[in-house]
Amino acid sequence: MRRIIAQTKPYPTVPGKTSLSNPPVISIIDDDVSVRTATHNLVRSLGYAVETYASAEEFLHSPRLNDTSCVITDVRMPAMSGLDLQSHLIANGQRLPFIFITAFSVENDRARALKAGAICFLVKPFDGDVLIKCLDTALGQRDAATSD
Repeated sequence: MRRIIAQTKPYPTVPGKTSLSNPPVISIIDDDVSVRTATHNLVRSLGYAVETYASAEEFLHSPRLNDTSCVITDVRMPAMSGLDLQSHLIANGQRLPFIFITAFSVENDRARALKAGAICFLVKPFDGDVLIKCLDTALGQRDAATSD
């Protein structure tokens, strides 16, 4: 995650995102406050509304759960993991785009996340530009699905 924290070049805002009166809500879930903060700052700089949570349980009890357009989550967290959160939401009929971030590159975790429909599976530290591309893909797929 140091790459995002140490990022020196400013990220351009996504055309049209800042002018929206109701930008997509991106929920960031990570038990590491520095990762949450750095990711929040990056995503917010793109013009999105951002909500942050220290745990999957906190996200599930949030009043913004149903407003979420995309979830960016750590894989391994105390109590409920990001993978378990994804499974829980799918089991309850909520299919949100997921972007996973992890410090542990475990192929079984990656395969499970992608099989369940995750957009990206990034290993920390990751490049902010890669996260931006993943987010654009996630929101593009979400928009295509809601317009059908």
